[in-house]
Amino acid sequence: MLELYGTIAEQSWFDDEVTPQMFKDELFSGTGPVTIWLSSPGGDCVAASQIYAMLMDYKGDVTVKIDGIAASAASVIAMAGTRVLMAPTAMMMVHNPATMAFGDHNDMKKAIELLDEVKESIINAYELKTGLPRKDISKLMENETWMNARKAIELGFADGELTDEKKTVTDAAAFSFSSKAVENALLNKLAAKYDREPDPQTAAVNDMQQSVSVNNTQPKRGRSIDELMGRLQLIQH
Repeated sequence: MLELYGTIAEQSWFDDEVTPQMFKDELFSGTGPVTIWLSSPGGDCVAASQIYAMLMDYKGDVTVKIDGIAASAASVIAMAGTRVLMAPTAMMMVHNPATMAFGDHNDMKKAIELLDEVKESIINAYELKTGLPRKDISKLMENETWMNARKAIELGFADGELTDEKKTVTDAAAFSFSSKAVENALLNKLAAKYDREPDPQTAAVNDMQQSVSVNNTQPKRGRSIDELMGRLQLIQH
């Protein structure tokens, strides 16, 4: 039995990361069927690819048991399991690869090309496990999709649930949700709210008119220019 808990990295800086070399040493220290308990937020996609390749090349059966989260690069590692089992409370997440780039437009183009190739390589692993069309997998990644155990099983990312036969397990719904969809829904809700507010420029004029009375009495206190500009910038963004 092996445990793959923590961030996946090429090198360990804080002794809590999982590196390909550390994993290799443990994996090949024995023979026969192996069970891997997995809970990881992901990490370096190259390091994850190395671990995935090790498991695919391993001669014995590999059972991956996800008891927490298999997100990002960790979901790629899970795809190497002969059987992938998820706890009813576990989650799996797939998304587009990301990187940081610096330089001119040529450097940016190269970074985009690299990300496209990395995405295709990740789709290879998902496709082998799930049998889903590549375009469907690409859409799931594009939307940063989170799946509970039932949905992961339904889509082919997992083979079954981790359940104790002695316990009564209630039938739960299969669901997935898109992080982008949640974000867009929130932005739309905020936009709808501000659309019902008075136009900022009109409000500014009204405040200025109200601040000066026709009989030159003490001006009425209104919102400051800074407050109005801040609100306008908030609405614009």
